[in-house]
Amino acid sequence: MEIEALPLLLDRDGTLPLAVQLADALRGAAAGGALRPGDRLPSTRGLATALGVSRTVTAAAYDQLLAEGWVAGRVGAGTYVTAVPGPRAARPAASAAGVAGPEPEPSVLDPGRPCVAALDRAMWRRAWRAAADPDPDDRPRPDGLAPFHEAVTGHLLRHRGLTPPAGAVLSTAGTSAAVAELARLLPAGAAVAVEEPGYPRAVSALRAAGLDIVPVPVDGDGLVVDAVPAGCAAVYTTPAHQFPTAVRMSAARRVALVERARAEDLLVIEDDYDGELRYDVAPLPLLAALAPDHVVHLGTASKIVSPTLGVGWAVAPPAVRDAWRDLRSRTGTRPSPAGQRVFAALAAHGDLSRHLRRLRRELRARRDTVLEAARDAGWAARGDPAGAHLVLFPPAGEAAAVAAARARGVAVSGLARYHAGAPRVSGLVVGYAAGTRADQAAALAALTG
Repeated sequence: MEIEALPLLLDRDGTLPLAVQLADALRGAAAGGALRPGDRLPSTRGLATALGVSRTVTAAAYDQLLAEGWVAGRVGAGTYVTAVPGPRAARPAASAAGVAGPEPEPSVLDPGRPCVAALDRAMWRRAWRAAADPDPDDRPRPDGLAPFHEAVTGHLLRHRGLTPPAGAVLSTAGTSAAVAELARLLPAGAAVAVEEPGYPRAVSALRAAGLDIVPVPVDGDGLVVDAVPAGCAAVYTTPAHQFPTAVRMSAARRVALVERARAEDLLVIEDDYDGELRYDVAPLPLLAALAPDHVVHLGTASKIVSPTLGVGWAVAPPAVRDAWRDLRSRTGTRPSPAGQRVFAALAAHGDLSRHLRRLRRELRARRDTVLEAARDAGWAARGDPAGAHLVLFPPAGEAAAVAAARARGVAVSGLARYHAGAPRVSGLVVGYAAGTRADQAAALAALTG
């Protein structure tokens, strides 16, 4: 069984020991059908490396499962599933005081969620009706739809200062899906530098393709380019609004990165997941504008409109674009056209630009609300005037603040969650796009109270 195929999620901020969480996750994988009798489990060393935990954690989890009798070890051959456990009662969540309590609902403070409250519903319905006008397709379109490409080209020119060459735009299913496709174009086992802390889905997509993940630190100027080791095939970065630290890559770092890309023939994957959302400062040049021959630029409609559309875009150098098209022709992978038609309809008569102006005003006001709540509570805050999340620094520390918020029924993420290894920095990653303003105010009161 490949490690990447197992649905194993560990909560490093949780109250349960990691070994107990891992044993629970493996039981759940077996009960859900991801593991079957006869399947070989990953080695304790390999699983520890993949999950970013010590081998002591994975060995303790396996020992527990061996003691329960549903896995067995074979000398020289590994550990195998021997039986599928029956359904288990879910463990009750523990509050900060150690008393069992209900698991909080998904929080309006979660980063990465879009501000659908800013969507004009009449505009939304109008775009869907317009998307239904063209005749249904009678063949797959791996590159995507021409009207969508035209809409993206205009959008990038107006809102990101990028002019893609003719034929340079590919439709995608979003930035995470695009990273997963790009990962399959890189040589098996190649080293890819990623930001640490960084975006877990992108890292998982790269790791699932069998690539060697090399964490690189982030500071107040973004990715530390000098820390990218020699010999990497690619670098994945979020320069416009680093996820999750909310800083932007400085101009000097951008120049340094593209210079290394040219000198070492690196492929730079520029994830511009919310680059359209800037409030008080002009954007710096995109990496794709500085080095179009070495940068794949990725964008998405999920953060500026809604993940309902399920669409994004890529602007790639010719060689990458040709290899990408070939991969799609061989595998049948292609983005859904429905969301592309809706996005094109939004852009056709200026609705998308009007929506972005409204969205920026709304998010700027919400950001100010978060900063005000942090000041009132005596908390420090960090983040470029952009995007839809900030990092807050409670005096009590990350872990205590996460536990206290959870006890009040509000889920919030700490920076520890976004590290593959031992956390280097701490703080709370607070999103402010989801829900209504009243929802936001209530969640902030619970968080800082």
